[in-house]
Amino acid sequence: MIDRLSHWTARAMLVFAALLGFSLSFVVCADVIGRVVFNSPLQGTPEMVSSAIVIICFMQAPSAIRSGGMIHMDFVVIHLPARWQSWFAALSALLGAAFFAFILWGGYDPAWYAWSEGEYEGEGALRVPTWPARLTIVIACALATLNYLLIVIRNVRAALAGNAPTLPPQQA
Repeated sequence: MIDRLSHWTARAMLVFAALLGFSLSFVVCADVIGRVVFNSPLQGTPEMVSSAIVIICFMQAPSAIRSGGMIHMDFVVIHLPARWQSWFAALSALLGAAFFAFILWGGYDPAWYAWSEGEYEGEGALRVPTWPARLTIVIACALATLNYLLIVIRNVRAALAGNAPTLPPQQA
């Protein structure tokens, strides 16, 4: 149940990140055309782009973890027995969970502050609120941590059974 919900949420976040990236390309094009043709750039483009890039990157992390797309080195581990491969995969996933948990822990207070105090980025014609990017970091890191912990459980089970490490099941 948790695995399916996590899968659906990670896929939805990936789709949203793709749509945001696609939309962002139009903002950048409008800024460039306005700057070159009309000598009037689109106001707030740097602030929108910087916030959107953070949102896009963090929204893709849970899906990358679930699909096994995060970078990993296995040139030594593949020569070990299947049981040990599973133990090292579990340890690796545990370290990944700790990494994202630390980001979550460090990002919670800034996200709450940005929301409660109405923190903005930029000056002049367009001020972009910072809470969407900060809240996205918190939510995406929570889901990334959950996905890594699910991988830990899966690989500990595989290690105890003497099997090779497993990737999360891919649901449609």
